Amino acid sequence: MQTGYGLNLEQAQKLIITPELRQAITVLQLPTTELAAYVEEQLQENPLLEVREDGDGQAAEDQDGPDYDWVEYFQDSSDLGLPARNEERETRRDQFWSTPPSLAEHLLFQLALHPCSGRIREIAEYLTGNIDENGYLQVGVEEVAAQLKVPVAEVEAALRVVQSLDPPGVGARDLQECLLLQVEHLGIEDGTLIRLINDHLQDVGLGRLNRVAQLMNLPVQEVQRAADRLRALDPKPGRNFAGAQQVRYIVPDVVVEKVAGEYVVLVNDVMVPRLTINNAYRAVLLQGKAGDSEARRFVESRLAAATWLIRSIEQRRLTLYKVARCLVDLQRDFLDHGPKYLKPLNLRQVAEIVGLHESTVSRATANKYMQTPRGIFEMKYFFSSGLNCSDGSVTSAESIKKLLQELVTQEDTRAPLSDRQIADFFASRGLKISRRTVAKYRQELGIPSVSQRRRY
Repeated sequence: MQTGYGLNLEQAQKLIITPELRQAITVLQLPTTELAAYVEEQLQENPLLEVREDGDGQAAEDQDGPDYDWVEYFQDSSDLGLPARNEERETRRDQFWSTPPSLAEHLLFQLALHPCSGRIREIAEYLTGNIDENGYLQVGVEEVAAQLKVPVAEVEAALRVVQSLDPPGVGARDLQECLLLQVEHLGIEDGTLIRLINDHLQDVGLGRLNRVAQLMNLPVQEVQRAADRLRALDPKPGRNFAGAQQVRYIVPDVVVEKVAGEYVVLVNDVMVPRLTINNAYRAVLLQGKAGDSEARRFVESRLAAATWLIRSIEQRRLTLYKVARCLVDLQRDFLDHGPKYLKPLNLRQVAEIVGLHESTVSRATANKYMQTPRGIFEMKYFFSSGLNCSDGSVTSAESIKKLLQELVTQEDTRAPLSDRQIADFFASRGLKISRRTVAKYRQELGIPSVSQRRRY
């Protein structure tokens, strides 16, 4: 076998993602709030970028290719930024937002006003720091006593102080104790309710009221009355307070308004700073001194990055508008008449209409919201799968869910419909849907099972 070196010429195609393309993809898939934060970061990193005020020039022509005419660009004194906006709308909304207190802050504030002794208060504050976001104590009394080197009786006294605070049920060590604390706090005197909490929580949760009535030797109507009061209690008393990862609001990326019978689509870019190029760097490029070549190269590279970012933001706005406009046109029946008229739709259909790739449409709609006269919806909501009807038409899954919800709302609560009966009901109207699919949709809608919906 003979070995050796050789030189071969081959031609091959490769897809290389440049930093600029990667940035454009990132900008496209960011929702409005995250895009505003991303632009703020770029403003800190790139000295050529600055926030443009109204009246600072007109829109610039697009730059094609890497060879920019820098002098002509600066003499034009313009940018590739976003359209002008009303100055009144540019007021930062976060000036008017306040962060609600966390559960720990709420409890500590009450402890500061509680007439307990200083030592008990210190132990209570320690206990407060070990309460999870749902309001449950995550450490045992003996464990706290050992860590703080205090008597168990003092820890129990401090725990009673914590459990007396708002919200009712806070500081409980399990669900049973949480519910009993709420009953005591609300002053409910109901022996049947207390027996349900102590002995039959699991059966009540599964809707086995007949079994519970037999075990308690009570009429099933009496058990159901107590079960109704039980369901009115909160199993997670701390969940209504602010948490570290809690999302407090949604900023729609697209706003749809109905004007004179037609739907107008607006891209909500109010939170995104409008960018331009810092004029202080003009002289660096306009001066042709050899000694400034290094500074010139730095400014040229930063200018290229700044220009690309401005173009990427503008391209995101145009892409988002085209996709949103297409969704509004295709789902007009939904906007006019409601969820029952939502049509089945997929990414490929929209991509073909707007002339974009499916992946681009997917990025443009990912994690973004649309505000419509029907409410605020995630843009992915409008891409609904469908089921075939006997007449050859297709009905969206969201439409079926809406019909299912209406059907359950109108049922006889003394004899609620089973999943099989619901499936048969849809089949009688030409829509083939299995019992398992009905159960899946019912669970997604938060509709309880037959036994849990039955009234006696």
